[in-house]
Amino acid sequence: MTTPASLEEPAALPPTEHPAIAGSSSPPPVIGVLALQGAFAEHVRALARLGVISREVRLPADLDGLDGLIVPGGESTTIGKLLGRTGLLDAIRQQATADALPVWGTCAGLIVLATDIGDSGSRIGQPQPLLGLMDLRVRRNAFGSQLDSFETDLAAPAVADRPLPAVFIRAPVIEATGDGVEVLARLPDGRPVAARQGRFLATAFHPELTDDLAFHRYFVEVVAAEAAERRSA
Repeated sequence: MTTPASLEEPAALPPTEHPAIAGSSSPPPVIGVLALQGAFAEHVRALARLGVISREVRLPADLDGLDGLIVPGGESTTIGKLLGRTGLLDAIRQQATADALPVWGTCAGLIVLATDIGDSGSRIGQPQPLLGLMDLRVRRNAFGSQLDSFETDLAAPAVADRPLPAVFIRAPVIEATGDGVEVLARLPDGRPVAARQGRFLATAFHPELTDDLAFHRYFVEVVAAEAAERRSA
């Protein structure tokens, strides 16, 4: 898709020059991208444009040495089942809780990060496997089928000081948030579509399908801050 000139990003920086880690004597953070299904390649490319080292994650061993993890968009039921089959569901939950691994979920990834998806969990009545890392109630396919996909600009002041492009494809919506959850962006009708809870981030839309890197940059900063805190502990 075409991006207005005002939103064009500069050339990718080498990892040691990224603003989140500039001047640090510590190794640059390594961010994993869950690569079982969905739009993982787009996230890898976005991180590369920021000069950030990434790794595709398909097995629990791939989590070793990561400073952060992105769970991409795709089909949430399929992603959940594959997480269970590969052993990643428990492995990610363990690292996210016991080892303080930051995790960002986009679209289907938001669903997998939530604790409650109500009666929208599965068309065949089976429980949807969830990581359950964020205190969110989420509704799947809140806007209809793929034919009802849309693009819009969102205000997210904590992320950027300008409207950010957002692509919604069979997207979920956040119906309720628990204590400690910060809403980062809302639709014009007030419904939340991006949220943060400590080191966990969730977006109902696909930042990786736009040319704007603001949300990826924001997550890199969360990851770098968490890594610095672990080193100083």
